[in-house]
Amino acid sequence: MNNARITIVGGGIGGMTAAIALQQQGFTVTLAEAAPAFGEVGAGVTLSPNAMKGFIHIGLSEQIAAAGVEPQRQRIQHWQDGHLLRAMERADMRSKHGAPYVYIHRADLHAILVDAAARAGVTLLTDAAAVAMEGSTVVLHDGRRLEADLVVGADGLKSVVRRLFEPAEAHFTGHVAWRALAPVDDSLADLVQWPGMHIGPNRMVVRYPVRQSKIVNMVFFARQEGWVQDGWTIPASRADLENTFAGWSPEVQTMIAAVPEDRLYKWAINARKPLSSWIVDDKVTLLGDAAHAMTPFMGQGAACAIEDAIVLTRALVASDSIAEGLTRYVAARHERATFIQLESNANADRMQSADTELFGLSALRNEDTLGLLDYDCRTIPV
Repeated sequence: MNNARITIVGGGIGGMTAAIALQQQGFTVTLAEAAPAFGEVGAGVTLSPNAMKGFIHIGLSEQIAAAGVEPQRQRIQHWQDGHLLRAMERADMRSKHGAPYVYIHRADLHAILVDAAARAGVTLLTDAAAVAMEGSTVVLHDGRRLEADLVVGADGLKSVVRRLFEPAEAHFTGHVAWRALAPVDDSLADLVQWPGMHIGPNRMVVRYPVRQSKIVNMVFFARQEGWVQDGWTIPASRADLENTFAGWSPEVQTMIAAVPEDRLYKWAINARKPLSSWIVDDKVTLLGDAAHAMTPFMGQGAACAIEDAIVLTRALVASDSIAEGLTRYVAARHERATFIQLESNANADRMQSADTELFGLSALRNEDTLGLLDYDCRTIPV
């Protein structure tokens, strides 16, 4: 079955990882990306060890780690005065979990994946927005039709392929976010050496370094009604950010002051509810955000997409038919992805509680304590 034709809709992290993994196993893969050129927005992404195990599987782990930053530690701080609530060691990730923990600029990661896909022999199409599905044929905006034995919807939150599964649109979660990248100067040096977050009532701020720690990625989250625009490149005002985080610690004010006024973006955080199945007619499936778009409060969205890509590939390789492979894939992935979706939502409540002072005094539920980092997409039964 390794000679089956597979069309992947969407060229983000999950879709590109799947394309590489499948092509390496002998499948004939075409990837259709809606954008006019391959590229990711200017933001950071966290690749925890469970994600990096997927990149080990396709031979890209060390290249990706070298392009990113492996933190030695992280800390969670109080919103008001910045005092330490919880510290987490990260220097032992390779020995403890069998893979590094990496912060990386999305554009850097995506460039590595695109190059690897091209070298593997994937047919890469740009300006190839999917507008409809007819069985296992993808209809593009310009009338082109991509016929395949299997279609994988990796086209994100607003997935066209997902419409085969349900008509509902993504829903607003009640959270908004601002993101920015800033050059690291003396005022930000300590925050880069100690990446992590400040947490407080209905707010939180995340920061970590990318590009050899020369740039800091900052994301500011708030519960906020009235803003429902979803998009990665919607310009925002620094005054809006200053008002939202007035009274927060001096470190947070330093971060806000470092935000380039012309490169601050705001978006409404939308998500999806779990689907009961990711299979239609034994020839269409989903992965990543198209299958299980979640809030970012567990930092596992990209990791889940990478895990999906590797497990899907392994399930198809182990099967005598596409139908069997898809059944194996969903059986192996659905429960975990749904669990992380729900825990991510719950983590927003834990991190943005009114009782910030109590954080860390009770049992912590995060990626470490929930065992998420131990997961190995290369070896789990399919």
